[in-house]
Amino acid sequence: MATDLRGLPIAITGASSGIGLAMAIACARAGMPVVLAARRIDRLESGVKQITSEGGRAVAVPCDVTRPEDCERLMQAAEDAFGPLYSVFANAGYGIEGPVLEVPDEAMRAIFETNFYGTLHTVRPAMKRFLARKRGHVLICSSCVSKAGIPYLSAYSATKAAQDHIGRALRVEVASAGVHVSTVHPIGTDTEFSEVVTKKSTGPRRARAPKAFRQTSEHVAEVVVRCLRRPKGEVWTSMPARVVAAISVVTPGIFDWGLRRRFEQT
Repeated sequence: MATDLRGLPIAITGASSGIGLAMAIACARAGMPVVLAARRIDRLESGVKQITSEGGRAVAVPCDVTRPEDCERLMQAAEDAFGPLYSVFANAGYGIEGPVLEVPDEAMRAIFETNFYGTLHTVRPAMKRFLARKRGHVLICSSCVSKAGIPYLSAYSATKAAQDHIGRALRVEVASAGVHVSTVHPIGTDTEFSEVVTKKSTGPRRARAPKAFRQTSEHVAEVVVRCLRRPKGEVWTSMPARVVAAISVVTPGIFDWGLRRRFEQT
């Protein structure tokens, strides 16, 4: 039986642009009160304005996911605004590009602080509330590259794999508690993500997703909202990407050969 999302609040990190913003709009259109969280309050307020202009309910909460106290404050602000929180979407994150041996330690640590520890900081205070009520849905925005290390995207791939692993472990750990945990695995999206990668990377870009592996953030949001209605453990926004990921796990030699061919041509 599908979950009726109307009136069920959701908090979304990284909601100032891209998948996070598209998800906020899609959830509001599904009847969910939405709490948009990110560091850029002006962007958040613009998203709130769009949602409320369409008749939805939304508030903006500034939040830096690398700070656990910000994430705790986010959950409390969400419940102060809309009552018991039903879902959280740990979506804040960014990418960097560079050879494994050349990515500086500080850059590697920084991306883990946001993508991985930011997810933990977001999930823990939400899960505390969900477990107490024996109801809720945690969504973690991982990636299609979570199943394989991609050349020049090793730092990003590693954080996405780490998110995938804690999501899967958590899903099993709380399976009997009435709380759902889903990992989301998008392919490349047409957002400002690519601009951030270029800005933060060491050297020229070599690992851009081909056109066949790109989609809109609105498509990702649509698929994730379907998961909120009918929960499942892994959410893939592209079946071909899921097949490729399976190949990378089952036949790593073939996958590595394909990667070598791909990057020899760049």
